[in-house]
Amino acid sequence: MTATMRAARMHHVGEPMKLEELPIPEPGPGDVRVTVHAVNIVPNLANILNMWTTWFPHSPLPTLPAVFGLDPAGVVESVGEGVQAFKPGDRVYVNPGRSCGSCRSCRNGDSINCASYAFAGYFGFSATAIDLLDRYQGGLAEYMVAPAHSLVKLPDSLSFNAAARFGYLGTMYSALRKAGAGPGKTILINGISGTLGIGAALLAPALGLTHVYGTGRDQGLLDQVAKLGNGRLRLHSLNDGPVDDWVREETDGYGADIYIDALGPGAPHETFLAGMRAMARGGIAVNIGAVAGDLPIDIHRMMDQQLRLIGSAWFTSGEGQAMADMVEGGLLDLGPLEHQVFPLEQVNDAIGGIAQRNGGFSNFIISPTATS
Repeated sequence: MTATMRAARMHHVGEPMKLEELPIPEPGPGDVRVTVHAVNIVPNLANILNMWTTWFPHSPLPTLPAVFGLDPAGVVESVGEGVQAFKPGDRVYVNPGRSCGSCRSCRNGDSINCASYAFAGYFGFSATAIDLLDRYQGGLAEYMVAPAHSLVKLPDSLSFNAAARFGYLGTMYSALRKAGAGPGKTILINGISGTLGIGAALLAPALGLTHVYGTGRDQGLLDQVAKLGNGRLRLHSLNDGPVDDWVREETDGYGADIYIDALGPGAPHETFLAGMRAMARGGIAVNIGAVAGDLPIDIHRMMDQQLRLIGSAWFTSGEGQAMADMVEGGLLDLGPLEHQVFPLEQVNDAIGGIAQRNGGFSNFIISPTATS
């Protein structure tokens, strides 16, 4: 008799997930099977499940029915042939980034720019991503299979609930690294009180950042964020005036060396553009929030001021390991996260209720090992 597990699957776009009994997956060569203890429910998941095929038909979902769940953490239960660095009992976070291993980017060691890159349990970035999406399902199940190279070893001091937040935290970490964040750099974060933005406040001590400028609309949330920085944070409500004027005033007219926009697709374009105007000469801007639509960027000013604008969609497993090491070394404190944990049976309630959150502090978690 085939052993089974509980899993939540979506059968049709826009419909609630169904709790089902499915065969426990077997790890292939180079793969591991993980007992899932926590899966982060990201704020964008409802959009993915309901609207993705309409908004971005060129970026496929896995073949339905499918198990979703972007950010799992748990324990290695068994390993496939050829796995050397992991063993049963290891505590891990599973980076959902999947790559083909054979395209030119993969062969150059640049797997995050794989032509078929996909987020297991979420969506792919090209039509050729569908094979990876179907091979590696998401974490909303008692067990999942993943390639060993996607794993991050977790220290005992890092809970599964906090580790399941690594997706959004790692997105911010990778953006800061790409921009060369470190001591002496002036940094502006648009949307610092949100799920992506708060990562900058949490990561600031580990990166040696002494001055982080952040914006948001909710003054109450900004007041909460201010308590995290130990004097490092300078915060501004968008209701109190233009971002660029404030940054120039705070920096004696110099501007921000690094600008990271963490605002979501529905954010006003003017807020993004004000951040661009707040940049210092030679500065770099990194977009991780996915502001949508065509923006009127002043290319001539970018040339004159030697500015750069790049997109950064995710992070590598190596960067995830660096964050885990920061936690173990006491440089990264994820204690301020507020975990709201649901059993697998309540996955639809969790997805529907995530709009009612305490900004970036709320950490919505599905625990497949818990019972209602």
